[in-house]
Amino acid sequence: MSLISPITWSELERDAQQALLERPAVADDESMRAATAAIVAEVRDGGDPAVRKLTERFDGVRLKALAVSDDEIAAAADQLKESDIAAIDLAIDNVRRFHEAQQPAPIRVETMPGVVCERISHPIDAVGLYVPAGTAPLPSAAIMLAVPAAIAGCPTRILCTPPRPDGSADPAVLVAAGRAGVTEIFKIGGAQAIAAMAYGTDTVPKVCKIFGPGNAWVTCAKSLVSGDAAGAAIDLPAGPSEVLVIADASASVEFVASDLLAQAEHGADSQVLLVTDAPELAQDVAGELEAQLATLSRADIARAALENSRLIVVDDMDSAVEVSNAYAPEHLILQVDGARNLMPAIRNAGSVFVGQWTPESVGDYCSGTNHVLPTYGFARNYNGLGLDQFIRQMTVQELSRDGLANLGDAVVSLAALEGLDAHAAAVTRRLRSDS
Repeated sequence: MSLISPITWSELERDAQQALLERPAVADDESMRAATAAIVAEVRDGGDPAVRKLTERFDGVRLKALAVSDDEIAAAADQLKESDIAAIDLAIDNVRRFHEAQQPAPIRVETMPGVVCERISHPIDAVGLYVPAGTAPLPSAAIMLAVPAAIAGCPTRILCTPPRPDGSADPAVLVAAGRAGVTEIFKIGGAQAIAAMAYGTDTVPKVCKIFGPGNAWVTCAKSLVSGDAAGAAIDLPAGPSEVLVIADASASVEFVASDLLAQAEHGADSQVLLVTDAPELAQDVAGELEAQLATLSRADIARAALENSRLIVVDDMDSAVEVSNAYAPEHLILQVDGARNLMPAIRNAGSVFVGQWTPESVGDYCSGTNHVLPTYGFARNYNGLGLDQFIRQMTVQELSRDGLANLGDAVVSLAALEGLDAHAAAVTRRLRSDS
């Protein structure tokens, strides 16, 4: 018997359809939120000693120094093969090329004679990047976060990543971060890392905005510090990783199953969905998943994720797109004949992978797009990470006396409608002035 069985969409009532698209519950109960808040407060009030204490408690490591030294970074490079470093460099180059094209152009418009309006951009002064370790180190996350921060020109670019049992940081993460433009790296993980970056310590600089994925504790800590005026802004809401594959009868069963498993191996709380108008394909994929699981080193994790996953059979491709838009996946893969033709109807997705030769893996690593994406349905109203999130934009206006005279009557009238006399007076006093 297959671990996951196809379900026919049209046979379900509307409530059942909605229930089918619900994500696994995220661990965000009151007890965990209270515990995370306690960690954040401990770091905010206690600084470096609190960070060291929490690192020993949660990571089992007593650190002599929180910061990664130049010698550690040099030693990390020696631990990687030349082919590994070449792959890191290729990823950096492609991500840089795509994100450099996102530079915003300044805007200058004379809205009426003597009234000039502008929009100009500046890099965020200080950004904190978080790269989790968990069950697998993520040098790709260091690249996705550090490259746009460097392109934007953020003066302070720090990175936190959890220490390993021996007190070192993952060498691939260190190499990727250094080559991608990070200025300082700290061996701190979990909620304590988020708090350290949000409030600053003697060792860790305070940042204006925090970026990067993490577990439920990290996600909760990001939420807490972003709600505190003394804390830091964050990139976007995040939950467990997910993928939805739309496939038709022309799709490769082998490819579809491999794409589903590539996402399922991220974590037991990940979710993968296949939506197809070909019942036979759904059945074959169910069997292929079992066969491919047997070849995976993280089969137990992927198998647990499949318990929360779905194989959905729909009547046609229009229905498949409707299901996808309702789910709003982090990753959407289109394995259909003429896949590009579906793109105009796709509204809600973090990143789209078009055609059978475009596995989600390329976006995770080195096609050039950013893999930090909205999850848990937030693709309905959030973008994935891009250069714009590392930049703040200001509007500027400059008026001549004639420009103010042209605009003045309208300002006075609108101020009167709102009962704001001082607003009107700021205009009329100038226009009566001889200076």
